[in-house]
Parts: sequence; structure tokens; C-alpha cells
Amino acid sequence: MQGRWSVQGLSLPELHARVARSARLLGLDVGSRTVGLALSDVTWTVASPLGTLERTRFAADAERLRALAGEREVGGLIVGLPVQMDGREGPRCQSVRQFVRNLQPLLPLPVVFWDERLSTAAVERVLIGEADLSRRRRGQVVDRAAAAWILQGALDALAHAVRARIPAGDSGGEPDCG
Repeated sequence: MQGRWSVQGLSLPELHARVARSARLLGLDVGSRTVGLALSDVTWTVASPLGTLERTRFAADAERLRALAGEREVGGLIVGLPVQMDGREGPRCQSVRQFVRNLQPLLPLPVVFWDERLSTAAVERVLIGEADLSRRRRGQVVDRAAAAWILQGALDALAHAVRARIPAGDSGGEPDCG
């Protein structure tokens, strides 16, 4: 479902209510030179790194995102918000919010801003420690991996919120005949 949203974004439950269950979510890690991209599965369970968009002119970037969203049947966006460690929003947050504000008329999908503090650092640790990737190779994958990290965090929080709304003792499946 498409619609208008504020630059503050929606809450996860609001997103859940507004997006068709068959649609995917697109995760964005917006940087000054690139945008990392990740895509959810249709069950909103798993986030997968999708790619990196090299930023050029905004109009061209927005058109590529619009085309991608259409091709992949995206119904909503999870956008990483680079909040400072003390919780304040600095210039980088304002830049991300402005990017989304400019994107809204061209890609009118519901948006949730997701606190991305330490996502890049966490991804770098995994890529160095577990994957043992070289600095050059890490640079090629870190943006999309960070987008997947951001999107997965939002998917996990959404799943938890949905489970929390099911009444105690109700599995959501078979009726209790106890």
C-alpha cells in the first residue's frame, strides 16, 4: 500500500498495518557516496544484502531506487538513521532525512527510520574476524551488509512486536480445546 508519511517516519506496527503481506521491505544505508541495499523475503523474516548504489545525481539515484522497488515488489522502506552515540541527531541524520524527504514524491512508500548505531562497525568486525576479507573486498560489501544488518534488526523487532500482541495462551493457530 502506498501513501504519505512524515519525515519522522512510521513506527514498525504502523508499517506492518500499511504494507501488504506479499510485499517485501527494502533496507537502505544512505551514505554520502553510496546507498547500501538489502531486501527482505516476503515473510519479513530474513534480510539479504542486495547491492550498492553508487550515488550520482539525486534524480538518477531516485529513479534507480524507484525501478528496483517496482521490480522487487517493495512495499516499504527501512532506512538506517546514523544517530550519534549519545542519542542525538547530528548532520548525518539530517542528510539522511533530507534524502528521504526528496525521495518521497518519486517513491511514495511508507518509511521506518531505524537506529543504525554501530551497524557498520559490527559488520566490519564480522567481515574481518569471521569472513577474513581484505580491506578492498570489505569496502565492496560493507554498505550492502550494513543495509542487511539494519533491515534484519527492524524485521526482528517487528516479529517481536507482532508476537507480543498475540494474547497469552493463543498460538495464533489451532483453537484451545483444553
